[in-house]
Amino acid sequence: QVQLGESGGRLVQAGGSLRLSCATSGRTSTNDAMGWFRQAPGKEREFVAAISWSGSSTNYADSVKGRFTISRDNAKNTMYLQMNSLKPEDTAVYSCASKITLYPAATFRASRDYAYWGQGTQVTVSS
Repeated sequence: QVQLGESGGRLVQAGGSLRLSCATSGRTSTNDAMGWFRQAPGKEREFVAAISWSGSSTNYADSVKGRFTISRDNAKNTMYLQMNSLKPEDTAVYSCASKITLYPAATFRASRDYAYWGQGTQVTVSS
């Protein structure tokens, strides 16, 4: 059973930075594409960023492009989301997700593509 656990969320001022981590345990394969999603109160969950299992490909939502960077360390079974120039509209619960794939460069933007999810970590950006 694959389990994902996020950490790093907290209250930060606008313009500040945070790094979220997503640790994977119980995995039997490293062939998992991964992604970050977020959900603000009263809104639907939205795609933030995705990374292929090889780490060679990344994909970002337009709203975070140029401010957020997704990365992964397969040796540590951990994925990261570096968030810079944070804005109040970035406030949300951030969740990581994974999906086993045969394609090392594939990334996935749709939440329905992912099989495993973490519980989420709260990021609050004050103005």
